Amino acid sequence: MFQSSTLLKQASRFLLPAGVAAGSVGMAYYLAGSSSSDATSNSNSNSNSNSKKNGATAACGGGMVALCHHDEDALGKKESSKNVLAMLGDLQHKVDSIQKVLGITNNTEESSPSSSKKRYTHQHDTTSSHKKDKPGIDVVLGSQWGDEGKGKLVDILSQEYDVCARVAGGSNAGHTIVVNGIKYKFHLLPSGILNEKATCVIGNGVVIHLPSFLSEVDNLSSQSGSNVESRILISDRAHIVFDFHQEVDGVIENRLGRNKIGTTKKGIGPAYASKISRNGIRIGDLKNWEFFEMRFRELALAHMRSFPGLEIDIEGQLMYYKSIAQRVGSMTTDTIEYTNDAYDMGKKILIEGANATMLDIDFGTYPYVTSSNPSIGSVLTGLGVSPKKIHGIYGTTKAYCTRVGEGPFPTELERELPGSIGEHLGVVGAEWGTTTGRARRVGWLDIPQMHYSTLINGFTALNLTKLDVLTGLPEVKIGRAYKHNGKILNSMPSCLKTMSEIEVIYETMPGWTEDISEARKFEDLPVNAQRYVLRVQELLGVPIRWIGCGANRLDMIDRGEGWDLSSSSSSE
Repeated sequence: MFQSSTLLKQASRFLLPAGVAAGSVGMAYYLAGSSSSDATSNSNSNSNSNSKKNGATAACGGGMVALCHHDEDALGKKESSKNVLAMLGDLQHKVDSIQKVLGITNNTEESSPSSSKKRYTHQHDTTSSHKKDKPGIDVVLGSQWGDEGKGKLVDILSQEYDVCARVAGGSNAGHTIVVNGIKYKFHLLPSGILNEKATCVIGNGVVIHLPSFLSEVDNLSSQSGSNVESRILISDRAHIVFDFHQEVDGVIENRLGRNKIGTTKKGIGPAYASKISRNGIRIGDLKNWEFFEMRFRELALAHMRSFPGLEIDIEGQLMYYKSIAQRVGSMTTDTIEYTNDAYDMGKKILIEGANATMLDIDFGTYPYVTSSNPSIGSVLTGLGVSPKKIHGIYGTTKAYCTRVGEGPFPTELERELPGSIGEHLGVVGAEWGTTTGRARRVGWLDIPQMHYSTLINGFTALNLTKLDVLTGLPEVKIGRAYKHNGKILNSMPSCLKTMSEIEVIYETMPGWTEDISEARKFEDLPVNAQRYVLRVQELLGVPIRWIGCGANRLDMIDRGEGWDLSSSSSSE
């Protein structure tokens, strides 16, 4: 500190006039973090009244007085303080230049509130000014009720990304990817795990059933022949799903009887309930075994009290978790700091959403929803990044619509009727749940539902999947609006009763019979398929960038960025 101040004094003698040099010394003490008693002792009641209220300003009071005395004759006694302040601003600029030349920084100003504020502001402004130079964080989300094909897009995109992350849900999510004829199924791992150059992050918003997770890791390692585990980072703040959470999930679902939700019984709801009740256990707790053991016993006993008949082998469970603690610990870290550091270093980050917007606990068809927020908000709360860092938000939607479990489905078709369109969509689309194996309900594409999802997430582009499933149908329909009590509704109502009473207004378009699995450019599609895509794009007002034409990884059209909506029309 003494050396920095001395250097500034010497520099000011050579670079500035005598009076300004005196001012620069005072400002130098301020900028370099000095608490010079000489500067403060020269302050008097006629300098600047605010300097008495602020230690940092008081430190340069002597310099201000020296400057005022030096320029008194030149300015005249009638000159206002505004001129003095202007000169001080110029003076500070000159001192900044001196500091830059001498390589002096302000990092030593730890005790001054004003200097801390200055340092924070500088860092904030630097981040903002450089944001445009960083690749940003891209997000892939489900826009319907899940199973839209997010995993395939993530698998393709992730080849160009450094970090891939999951931010919400748990093993209730299921993603299937086909690569070179080999089918990979993921429930907890990000689909980007197939990119051997990418680090895969499981964020704090995910709830993890560790036996399922480790089994998934082992299976993929065996399938791929690579060290998958070395590329996985788990948030120390992510909550654990225990076996008794899964048992409780089944008990609750059975109690509901005819009013069941249709959960996957993977323990997701009960685990989030423990989290919200503030008695959940986090992955990071495994690193402190005594603490983990105490918390586990308390949580297990609490569940047995709440659910008579529930039996938990506490000692057996503790033995299991102790046996895996070191292995899990090697993958556990502060993913919030890791992800933000990766962003600051200019790394490309891809977020893979689980489930979908219409299953969101807040925005979905409540109560027939999941227990988390699988919409854009989960990126912020489930990974710990600023919204300013988000770049592309890609919504994934099937060219038709499906749903697993109970709940409203306005455009639903009868699947079990032989020879029906519903049977065609279910069989050709292979619509059985990845996680549950249950037959998915099927229906036409629902524009009001998609409009609602777009409002929530702010999609910058869409990924329209399984267009090939519509091949062979003589005509295809789009649910373009709802009608209720004579009133047209363009978005989804919140009331379940209203949902059960709405009438869907359809728009019918001619179908196509040509095989589209080899299409790689938009122009390769049959004219009627092109018109269908453009009409959906027109109704939603969001560019459709990707179009899925088959089950394999490469069966996709990428129309590229910057697609001009104004040039798109269904009449083309």
